[in-house]
Amino acid sequence: MITLYGLAISNYYNKIKFALMEKDIAFIEEFTPPSQSEDLLQRSPLGKIPFIKTSDGYLSESQAILEYLEDAFPEHPLYPADAYERGKCREFIQHLELNVELIARRLYGEALFGNTASQETKDEVRTKLDTGLKGLAKLLKLSPYALGDSFSTADIVAWPHLQLVGFATQKIYGENLVTTHIPGIEAYIQLIESRPHAQIVSADRAKALEAFFSSK
Repeated sequence: MITLYGLAISNYYNKIKFALMEKDIAFIEEFTPPSQSEDLLQRSPLGKIPFIKTSDGYLSESQAILEYLEDAFPEHPLYPADAYERGKCREFIQHLELNVELIARRLYGEALFGNTASQETKDEVRTKLDTGLKGLAKLLKLSPYALGDSFSTADIVAWPHLQLVGFATQKIYGENLVTTHIPGIEAYIQLIESRPHAQIVSADRAKALEAFFSSK
């Protein structure tokens, strides 16, 4: 039995949860905020979430977790069987997380939590996001899934990240940069959200967000 630690408001937590459900892996969730407590640092070296507990020990970093789940539970594969296509899937995920989501994260404080980002930060992020999203659009096929006709890990990762980036840029710039640079992305997100497991993840995220903001 896998234990998933973290918060349902986290897009990185939700990509792991989505994968666990799609692969039909038994798991339980344990509410765990990020922390620098010694107890948490023993399980997640930087005190970050998400992380998981396996029969062999703890594992952190969301992409390492996805790779582990694919190797340890080969039933219901989420990566392509072909080596090149598998590489393209990893390329897509790395580009999305490094050149889009990580860049947009500098906006989340203002977009989600009421902090203030400087105009310099907003301008810099806008320039980098324009570049990153244009690059991502070149990798996307949307036919109908992210990389072709099969649902894959690329979709597991794209769905939570692109929604959050789109929301944040709409709040900060008055323009959803994801829809600006990726024609057809709205229909794609609706397609993923038609999956029962995505609906569960989405509902749990909404409840967690409501609880989070009501506690402020």
